[in-house]
Amino acid sequence: MVERSSYLRRIRAGLKRSPIVALLGPRQCGKTTLAREFLPAESANYFDLEDPAVAAVLEQPMTALQPLRGLVVIDEAQRRPGLFPVLRVLADRAGEPATFLILGSASPDLSRQAAESLAGRVEIIELRGFDGGELPASDLTKLWLRGGFPRAFLAKSDADSLQWRRDFVRTFLERDLAGLGFGIAPTALGRFWTMISHYHGQIWNGSEVAASLGIAPNTARNHLEALEQTYMVRRLQPWHANLGKRLVKTPKIYFRDSGLFHTLQGIGTIGELHTHPKLGASWEGFALEETLQAVKPDQAYFYAVHNSAELDLFMLVGGRRIGVEFKREDAPRLTHSMQVAMQDLKLDHLSIIYPGTRRYALHEKINALPLRDVTDSARLTGKI
Repeated sequence: MVERSSYLRRIRAGLKRSPIVALLGPRQCGKTTLAREFLPAESANYFDLEDPAVAAVLEQPMTALQPLRGLVVIDEAQRRPGLFPVLRVLADRAGEPATFLILGSASPDLSRQAAESLAGRVEIIELRGFDGGELPASDLTKLWLRGGFPRAFLAKSDADSLQWRRDFVRTFLERDLAGLGFGIAPTALGRFWTMISHYHGQIWNGSEVAASLGIAPNTARNHLEALEQTYMVRRLQPWHANLGKRLVKTPKIYFRDSGLFHTLQGIGTIGELHTHPKLGASWEGFALEETLQAVKPDQAYFYAVHNSAELDLFMLVGGRRIGVEFKREDAPRLTHSMQVAMQDLKLDHLSIIYPGTRRYALHEKINALPLRDVTDSARLTGKI
């Protein structure tokens, strides 16, 4: 088993600071397993809304929850967004006799209710699958191939992992989306999801995708928003400021889990991955997610000038301006594009992430850093 100690620490700290902690993330990423480290499923304070009997108890939420003391866990909270006004009242009681850990996958109602009903009372922790910081460096290639969903990563073989991911995709399309409140036909979204896997790591072109699928641009945008809200894809927004240059102002699209990207691309083994046309895009997306998970920036963008300089990732971290380039090559070198980005963005530091094993400096403020070392956020951001 993989110990997720960093998340356990964050949840404990959150419960000390706030009356409500929301642990949000995609299905099957380990939310329930973490919650049961704090409270066993058999406890009278544990409510799993996938259980019809438990759901019936919470038909009268104030009656059920008001007498409870200590930690209360509500799993699959997106099934009952009407709970949130009740939680607000309970959180405001003098002495805070109970604290609440709520678990949920994203849905429009869940996000809206949390923002509106629990403002100032809830601390949100976003959970993803396993990441490189939780695993030995020797497992990094396996993590890249299979992705971070625990059952996919821990499967006995690559074939078993691929089958689990195929089943996940089918269940997500046929059951989960409807349960989360998205009124999208499974077949239509499945075609769209597969189509945008070809845009992984590229500038989003909604009109082109819509034309290819024979759907309206608004429909393509709605499909993309559904996948983004359910943590399947990331829209990395472009940085744009008045620099007197023709900046790209359209987002890039990335799959948040490399294993699901490989599933939709028909990649099942590391050998198939190494000979696939999307090898570079796959590695860039994987390295991007690992970097964002390690640094947890205040804001993140990419930077691109038409027919000129580009930067894969531009982060604002505690007042510092950090750039990152992802290069799947043996020995990255300083390029003119990097120098331009350093000047345009007034970067405090630039790291070039690559799949090697040696750290080395290219400039006073630019270093090459192995992917396995991105968990060292101080080194990545140039603090040491």
